[in-house]
Amino acid sequence: MTPADAPIETTAAPPDGRTRRYGITVPFDGVPMTEHKRWYEDLQALGYTDVWSAETDGLDGFTPLALAAAWTPALQLGVAIIPAYTRGPALLAQSVAALAEAAPGHFTFGLGTSSDVIVSKWNGVPFTEPYKRVRDTIAFLRDALAGEKVDTVYDTFEVSGFRLARPVEHPPPIFLAALRPGMLRLAGRAADGVIINWLSPDDVTTVTPELGADIPVAARIFVIPSEDADMARAIGRRMITAYLNVGVYAEFHRWLGRGEALEPMWRLWRDGDRKGALAAVPDEVVDDLIVHGSYAQCRDRIDRYVANGVDIPVLAVLPFGVDLAEAVDGLAPR
Repeated sequence: MTPADAPIETTAAPPDGRTRRYGITVPFDGVPMTEHKRWYEDLQALGYTDVWSAETDGLDGFTPLALAAAWTPALQLGVAIIPAYTRGPALLAQSVAALAEAAPGHFTFGLGTSSDVIVSKWNGVPFTEPYKRVRDTIAFLRDALAGEKVDTVYDTFEVSGFRLARPVEHPPPIFLAALRPGMLRLAGRAADGVIINWLSPDDVTTVTPELGADIPVAARIFVIPSEDADMARAIGRRMITAYLNVGVYAEFHRWLGRGEALEPMWRLWRDGDRKGALAAVPDEVVDDLIVHGSYAQCRDRIDRYVANGVDIPVLAVLPFGVDLAEAVDGLAPR
């Protein structure tokens, strides 16, 4: 880190005096899980309070957190997110219960619909009635994790006679991943917190009022710590075309007001012109959605998310052109 990047000494406090948490996404790409013990210990020493996993096309969402619970029990653990469809209800409750027991009071369970690509195309499960599915799953988990016998016909599945043999002494908070108003309002009514992603700091002020409740907000934030703006934008364009052509994200950004800016990209992608779609993503959209620049600039922008209502920023670090350890150190809270 250069002296010019070091002047920040404090970070913005969350609204309403809430305790500041500062997370990062694990496991780190290119680092075997067998080597993560040292990384988890370093994260704690650097001031990161949270490690959050995900479940898309890499490792599952629970195993990296189970190792963190054993190696660094003081860290807060979260998963953003586990799809509501890809495990049966009983197995999902068992997985959540196991991690809650391994990290009592230190685990946040993130649930979401995921997407038709992950649910249907990759796992062969019909992606139907997503709103009802997550609503029903939250209701089931509340009862199952409390040790109750569940004999219930929900709108989207049925559970007959299931009871956890090891009820959870400390049931974890359930956060719901939400994009548009309907799911955001469900999070405000039924969940203990909300997970948001693929949005700018200013978008946070559009999203959070839809919650209708004062619940914690976690946000995954993509960070490329590089002052090579052309390189960062090139990477950002590839990420944006990969994600924002998925239906749920496209509709999210139409709702946020980016329809006009992104329509050329969507049209070219539908026409099969991948190269043209990449070129059609405007610089300002990349700069909105991907944090990049010097370490000080990146931390300042992360602080804007917090100032606008994010309680738990969770960095997804893309260390292009910089050593991973240097990036983790340079982005640590100051």
